[in-house]
Amino acid sequence: MSEETHLATSRPATKTEKHCSSSSDSAVHSSRQPCTSGPELPASPRRRRGLWERLPWIRAWQRLGVQLWPVEAQASRLLPAHSRSARSPRREAQMMENVHLAPETDEDDLYSGFNDYNPAYDTEELENDTGFQQAVTAKIPSTAVSRPLATGYGDGVARPMTAVRAAGFSKSALRGSAFDPLGQSRGPAPPLEAKNEDSPEEKIRQLEKKVNELVEESCIANSSGDLKLALEKAKDAGRKERVLVRQREQVTTPENINLDLTYSVLFNLASQYSANEMYAEALNTYQVIVKNKMFSNAGRLKVNMGNIYLKQRNYSKAIKFYRMALDQIPSVHKEMRIKIMQNIGITFIKTGQYSDAINSFEHIMSMAPNLKAGFNLILSCFAIGDREKMKKAFQKLIAVPLEIDEDDKYISPSDDPHTNLLIEAIKNDHLRQMERERKAMAEKYIMTAAKLIAPVIEASFAVGYNWCVEVVKASQYVELANDLEINKAITYLRQKDFNQAVDTLKMFEKKDSRVKSAAATNLSFLYYLENEFAQASSYADLAVNSDRYNPSALTNKGNTVFANGDYEKAAEFYKEALRNDSSCTEALYNIGLTYKKLNRLDEALDSFLKLHAILRNSAQVLCQIANVYLS
Repeated sequence: MSEETHLATSRPATKTEKHCSSSSDSAVHSSRQPCTSGPELPASPRRRRGLWERLPWIRAWQRLGVQLWPVEAQASRLLPAHSRSARSPRREAQMMENVHLAPETDEDDLYSGFNDYNPAYDTEELENDTGFQQAVTAKIPSTAVSRPLATGYGDGVARPMTAVRAAGFSKSALRGSAFDPLGQSRGPAPPLEAKNEDSPEEKIRQLEKKVNELVEESCIANSSGDLKLALEKAKDAGRKERVLVRQREQVTTPENINLDLTYSVLFNLASQYSANEMYAEALNTYQVIVKNKMFSNAGRLKVNMGNIYLKQRNYSKAIKFYRMALDQIPSVHKEMRIKIMQNIGITFIKTGQYSDAINSFEHIMSMAPNLKAGFNLILSCFAIGDREKMKKAFQKLIAVPLEIDEDDKYISPSDDPHTNLLIEAIKNDHLRQMERERKAMAEKYIMTAAKLIAPVIEASFAVGYNWCVEVVKASQYVELANDLEINKAITYLRQKDFNQAVDTLKMFEKKDSRVKSAAATNLSFLYYLENEFAQASSYADLAVNSDRYNPSALTNKGNTVFANGDYEKAAEFYKEALRNDSSCTEALYNIGLTYKKLNRLDEALDSFLKLHAILRNSAQVLCQIANVYLS
């Protein structure tokens, strides 16, 4: 049986080819051409198997132990179905004319080089490759966290499984582990690594800490009133800070010097010099800070230098430094600029430059009005005698807002115990005390200004007082109007116009209790001076009934009783006045006289000695003490 090669593939022989191969001499009973009519073909099976096995992927499968079909069967199966059907010998001969097979000895073999492959792809020795076997047989670690399904802990206490973990219980708790949420069973933490105290950096750090402590101690001593100790601490801090700077320069670059610490040390030293009235040393220290361009905002310290010059009464330099500081402070710092302007205005008043002072205070009242600036503006206008400016300045002073809460806030509107307790707590706290002080200061400024300008702003003091009273009534200080009226009556008394004083005071008989008590006290005093003791006693009773805690009313009542010769009862009124106000000098003097009348000289001497401690230069008190000793 002969085999026909077609495009490097093989197929089974046809019936015609079998017939020709069985009898070469017999005639062909067919119209087909005999199979030997084509060219001579290399039909060696060894040749075809060699070509087939040269394919590298065939060799790889064979090394892996894959059983392949025989070459002939494989080639037959790879052909299409219509190619495997019977063909005529002539057709096959024509097809084979285009097939040219290279001989085995040809150097330019078509499939040469396919057997040359990299040993790394050799799969025959993979079973003996240790690294490959370990990589293949290694177990891949799982990413899931497993936990035991047991719900009992080592101590035998079983807990049900739950998705919520209780405090103190851990997912990975081992059997036999006790409940220890604070981790006390682990023992103390290992000690920290000891610092090397001999290193330059550590020495610098300790020295810097010491300097800060000295500055703080200096400030505390100053606030406690120990100015000498504060100065010594400040000097010691300055010395240690200079040593610190030298050490830093040896270890690091000059840029690493702590400028904030240097600034605080120098500033504290200058402040302590100024507090101890060592003004020359303070100015020199401030100059060191101001001239150092590395200190930011050092120009503000020129305000402190101006204050020192003001204390030294060097007003020209004080104004100069105030203006230099004002130029270096930006406009965003409005409050500080206002305070500097106020210092400039006060300095102008001290130098007698009232027009410049008025300009400064008017600028302040237009930008940020306050009580002190308004009062100083009135003083400056009074100094130059400008009536219209005095009126305008007084109106500006009245219009300054107090920025405090009303008294109604501290009155409980209900019987709620919680609210009452809260009101009692804030009724006398620090904020309330500050509000009282601010209100008292405002009333003092307004009353003083009214007393000052009322006699000069109009033709008569009465008309001037009336104008001030009307202005005050139209402002937030309505209650001061009554005080001004009483002060008007007192002014009549000073002018010895008793009738006008009495008429003015009698207008307050129908006013509220506080004003009525003050007016009745003055009326009692007037009638007592006129020896009308009945009228004096009547108005004294009215004053006491209106205000039981008015020491002046109690003193006047005691005077009327004393005039009637009832010394024991007079002493009781004087004692009650002293219980309400221990600094009431009139009651203390009168009770001394009463004890003399009662021949209780020791008690009289004790009263006069107490009064002498208050009024050191009173001739009347000294005379009474001498009189008691003579008795």
